[in-house]
Order: sequence, then C-alpha cells, then structure tokens
Amino acid sequence: MASLKLTDIEKAYGVTKVLKNINLEIEQGEFIVFVGPSGCGKSTLLRMIAGLESITGGDLQIDGQRMNEVPPSKRGIAMVFQTYALYPHMTVYDNMAFGMKIAKASKEEIHERVSKAADILQLTPFLERLPKALSGGQRQRVAIGRAIVRDPKVFLFDEPLSNLDAALRVATRIEIAQLNESMPDTTMIYVTHDQVEAMTLADRIVVLSTRGIIEQCGAPMELYENPKNVFVARFIGSPAMNVYDCKVMETGEKTRVAFEEGGHSFTVNVPSTPDQKGKPAKFGVRPEDLRLCEDGDEPLYKCEVRIVEKLGEVTLLYLEPPHEGEEALIAKIPGTHDFKRGEMVTLTADDEKRHLFNEEEISFRWIGKE
Repeated sequence: MASLKLTDIEKAYGVTKVLKNINLEIEQGEFIVFVGPSGCGKSTLLRMIAGLESITGGDLQIDGQRMNEVPPSKRGIAMVFQTYALYPHMTVYDNMAFGMKIAKASKEEIHERVSKAADILQLTPFLERLPKALSGGQRQRVAIGRAIVRDPKVFLFDEPLSNLDAALRVATRIEIAQLNESMPDTTMIYVTHDQVEAMTLADRIVVLSTRGIIEQCGAPMELYENPKNVFVARFIGSPAMNVYDCKVMETGEKTRVAFEEGGHSFTVNVPSTPDQKGKPAKFGVRPEDLRLCEDGDEPLYKCEVRIVEKLGEVTLLYLEPPHEGEEALIAKIPGTHDFKRGEMVTLTADDEKRHLFNEEEISFRWIGKE
C-alpha cells in the first residue's frame, strides 16, 4: 500500500482558484476523511489525487513518486463513486471481475480475487445476480468490491453513501469500518458531508472551507474538543456550536468576558495577555455541553425558551440569544423534560467545555502555536 504527500497543491479554473496551498501528508494505512461545505473543493481534491482533474500547481507524490502527469490507470488507485456505475447486464461476479478481464489477468487470479472480495463484503450469495436484483446497499458493496479486486495502493471514496436511505447508510458505514479493519495496511481517502461518517470512520479529518484551504487537520475528537477557529468549531458537531460576540473584560491565566458592556460576566479557562483586554471576541459552547445551573455553578446564560423539541434520548431547547438578531441559542439536555415556551432557564457549562476566539476567529488555545 502507499503513502501520499500533497505539497502546495492548487486548482484553478481560469482565473478562479478553488483550492490553494494544500499541504497534507497521508501515511500508509491511514483512513483520511475530507469534509467541508458544498463548493469547498473536497471532491475536486479527491479527483486530482485520482488523476481525473489536472493539478494547476504543486506536487502530488505517491510513495515518493511524482504523479502530476501520470494517467489515472497508472497511479495504482481505485475509486468508488457516489453513483454505483454498475453494468446492468452483468452479474455481480462479472461487474467485479470486469477491470481484471480488461487487464488480461488469468481466470484463476480473477476468480481468487473476486471470491476473496465477495467474502469480505458478504456478497458471495449474490455473485450470480444482476444489479437490479440487489438493494442499494448491496450495489454499493459491489462497487467497493470492484475496487478491492484491483488491489490498489489507495482507495478513494467520493460520498459513497449519500444515495442510500438512513438505515442503509448506517449498515454500509459499519461495513466500510469493518473493511478498513480487515485491510489495516490499506490507505483510504473518503469524502463526505456527513458528520457521523467523518467522526466514526476517520483516523484524521481534513476540514476544508469555501476559501479553498485546509482549515484544520486532526483526529476526530481533537477537532471536536479543540477546534482551531470558529469555522471548524461550528462545522464539526451537530447541532453546531453556539458562538456569540463578547468582550474581554479581564486577562490572565483565565479570561473573563461579558456579552454586553457592564453586563453579566463569566470566566473562560484560557490564558490571555493584557493587550487583549477590552477587545471584541467570540464565546462558544456546544449545545450538548450546556446544562441547567445548580447551586455553586457560574451561570453563562439566563434566557427564555422559544421552542422545545423532545427527541426521546434528548430534549433540544431553542432559546433567546444574547443579542437581538443572532441565531437562537441551542441546548441539548439529556432525557425528556417538560420545558414550556416562555419559561426562563439558567444554563452553564464546565470550564473545559468553554471556548473563546479572538477578533480573527482563532481559538485562544491556538494563539501562538503557529
């Protein structure tokens, strides 16, 4: 299997740059997930690695060999697309074997590889069926099997589960996770817009923004617990992190902030310097980290309930924001509760769950790291 290195990769269409200064090293056996909003270039970047899109600038290396001008068929890569792209007149076996037949592999080798892939993906009972006789999840597994039999250096997945319904997405996601475990030396790069897929499958997540850059790259829980900036903080996690304008009132080992001049203030357990006193900032806390205040807690928000959503395992509260015109404050309270519209609640969060960002929307925890 293979390692990849992307150095100063750029992609432009005419004068419009859609990807800029992409630098990323992927080790052999890693499962990397690209995430980002629509139009951020994540699928474009995947297609550049595959050779389906030209590289405007920079270098792409696979196992130390420059691949910019190498045709897709010579890169040792297999790609699984969003659409299954199966031949409707061919059986599952023939669909999986087709690429090897074109490459003029022997019948014995084809049979061995197809049988092995079918066993891994639990497709053995369906090898003689046509695609029309399969469910959506089974068809996607056939597309994955077609990639496996090629024995590629790198697997590329371009939103492979987006056409499946919710139940099939869960089942197929688990199968991809099991596939990854069964092939520990295989390098996989996966594009998705689904938070759960990214958090559960990835060794590392690469977050791209519509600016065409990598905003942050790291392990799933690292991005969740220690986002570099407001963009990552709000993109990772669902519902998104609550982020509101505030002002730095006191600095030191801990920082004291307030939503309004002369209003209620509270501490954030991040260090700050004297020059930051009086400057605007942004305070963030995740909905699931908010809880009802108890005796001795420092309150963060005292606000009115606007909408209550009871989901069984959790109750979502949509509350009055600190400033008029801002998005509603969301609290995700475990269990079922009988909150009423118009009720006043006081919420807090543990010290380590409070986030603070500066005027440039960079986390105070990251300031000075780069």
